[in-house]
Amino acid sequence: MNAVTIGSLMLSVDRLVALAGIVAFLVVTTIAARKSGDGLARWSTTGLVFGIAAARTAHVVMHWSTFADDPWRALAVWQGGFFWPAGVIAALLLLVLQVKETRGRIAGLAGVAVGVFVWNAASLLTSGVDPVPLPGNALQTLSGQSIALPELAGKPMVINLWATWCPPCRREMPMMAEVAAANDDVTFVFANQGENAPRIRIYLSREGLLLPNVLMDNFGELSRHYKAPGLPATLFIGADGRLVDIHLGEISREGMLNKIEALPRDGVALMN
Repeated sequence: MNAVTIGSLMLSVDRLVALAGIVAFLVVTTIAARKSGDGLARWSTTGLVFGIAAARTAHVVMHWSTFADDPWRALAVWQGGFFWPAGVIAALLLLVLQVKETRGRIAGLAGVAVGVFVWNAASLLTSGVDPVPLPGNALQTLSGQSIALPELAGKPMVINLWATWCPPCRREMPMMAEVAAANDDVTFVFANQGENAPRIRIYLSREGLLLPNVLMDNFGELSRHYKAPGLPATLFIGADGRLVDIHLGEISREGMLNKIEALPRDGVALMN
């Protein structure tokens, strides 16, 4: 399972399990606050906000080289990127400062522990993807040539499913182009979903984007093959041609680089 969809809303699994941990934390602290007093109730809210802010700040500091050219991207929390140990520590420090009663502190610690446990357990249960092989169907280049993805295999591959009408696709595309240009040991494929060549050319020209291997997936075959319920979707393929990881939604530069670094470099490409 890569994501949960509710109507037009798509929530990736990593966001969903984080939300499950937060809900578990709030449930425990809310119940405990009925016996421990208002101090714990106030902390459950401020501790959560403070913890999330600390986790994001720690992530930005740890990956500052990718934020240096665009510091405002630190506010782009929808891309993901939180160092949760820093958030837990910050919340516990605030617990000691805000809650004076021993019972309240113990209840707050229990809330944090339950939240972390639920988040970790849900992460373990939902982690991993099926090693889906590359599809063998042919796609069209902007010049009208037919090409099948196994023809591009032999190196690790990153496949980005995108469309010009998709705002998060457009936001991440300049970063994608830069990363693709800087990584010769990885094959990048930009598979447009359902649009025609003139529209794609106009968009790329207007934005000044130079992308390798721009293909037209007119009927969304790749989305169905890899069970990607929305756009953008970034697929990380090992050198053997099998799916290693998938990121649904806008991806950050550091997230992209980390997933590329983890791609298997050996193997023989496979197809259906």
